[in-house]
Amino acid sequence: MTEERLYELIQEKERRASVAMPATMRKVYIWMTLALAITGFTAWMVADTGLWFTIASNRMLFWGMIIAELGMVFGISAGINKLSASVATLLFALYSLLNGVTLVSIFIIFDIGSIASVFFIAAGMFAAMGVIGMVLKTDLSKFGNILFMGVIGLIIASLVNVFFIKSGMMELIVSWVGVIIFAGLTMYDTQRIKQMLVNADQPEETMQKIALLGALSLYLDFINMFLYLLRIFGGSRN
Repeated sequence: MTEERLYELIQEKERRASVAMPATMRKVYIWMTLALAITGFTAWMVADTGLWFTIASNRMLFWGMIIAELGMVFGISAGINKLSASVATLLFALYSLLNGVTLVSIFIIFDIGSIASVFFIAAGMFAAMGVIGMVLKTDLSKFGNILFMGVIGLIIASLVNVFFIKSGMMELIVSWVGVIIFAGLTMYDTQRIKQMLVNADQPEETMQKIALLGALSLYLDFINMFLYLLRIFGGSRN
């Protein structure tokens, strides 16, 4: 294959990806919105019925749910090509529901007014980062590993602060860094969806899987950005 022909094939793939991008992103945001609705409704119902205290008092059950969530995220991400679109969709919905149960504590710790306010702040930031990710010409793929290492660093710093340092200032710093990292991940993941379209075949099920995987990535970015912002700006119920 000549270099000129290879260039033409690359250009054709990018053209098809650009055509498919708007429809795929609509699916991404629809799935993401549905997942957030499932999470929010589940968290509210569990908090309202008092079921959370039963779950929180059973550490084995609580950590079992956390492990199940992590397993679903890795399972969907790693096995998306082997799973059927319907199975992947079911797992994503189940993950959203479990996440709602584990996130119910925000309704116990923070007042509903501050939760709503911070949600809209997070939504605005998320939308802005998503638009930047779509229109930005700079290739963000080189920052993927850096951002991932940043997430690992956040987890370690949070655990160290919770169990050893116990500093409010440290928590605030970690929260601001978390907002920055997940804002960057929102741009990165938005751009990655387009790259997946460039590299993929065009059958409908392939597009559905890409939309689902993109929705999961952006859902995680939004949830984490929201939680870090809530730590910064959220008002306590007490």
